[in-house]
Amino acid sequence: MDNLDVRLAKLARKGDQRAFAEIVELYKDKIYHLAYRMLNNRHEAEDVVQETFLRVYKNLDRYDENQKFSTWIYRIGTNLCIDRLRKRKPSYSLDAEMNDQEGMDGYSMIPSDDRTPESEMLLSETQRIIHQAIESLPAKYKTIMILRYIQDMSLQEISDVLNLPVTTIKTRVHRGREYLRKKLEFKL
Repeated sequence: MDNLDVRLAKLARKGDQRAFAEIVELYKDKIYHLAYRMLNNRHEAEDVVQETFLRVYKNLDRYDENQKFSTWIYRIGTNLCIDRLRKRKPSYSLDAEMNDQEGMDGYSMIPSDDRTPESEMLLSETQRIIHQAIESLPAKYKTIMILRYIQDMSLQEISDVLNLPVTTIKTRVHRGREYLRKKLEFKL
């Protein structure tokens, strides 16, 4: 897929609007899911998607074709999310989160596999608890845990996206898991 990305980026750089539209089509859902997981807010996630593609468009001439396009675009999206998280005042209003999600959390969108109502209730409660635990992580761990376990990126890919050494990523994954384990011991 990266060869396609690079070809599209080259065409878009030369002003090919269809090539840029294809880039948007390839990445809009991925960037939205990343932003939603990091920000836990549908409207902010949509804003981040738009801002990401604006930045991609403006900076196509700065894209280094020797690096993976996906890494470059994820870095832009992740940095925009981190900026928004930094600007937020720490407020963990569960009511606001539930209203924004229209009674759902991101986990409830995962396809079911013929669960019973009882197992569904237990599962959604467990997912809610895990989601809250991830939400409560400090930003430097939260970002890495989302990229690692929800976006399913390798440690090297996370290192490339965040521009941090792999050893730092490993440490933060370990500390993030420890933090989650301690939080979840009391809840589950």
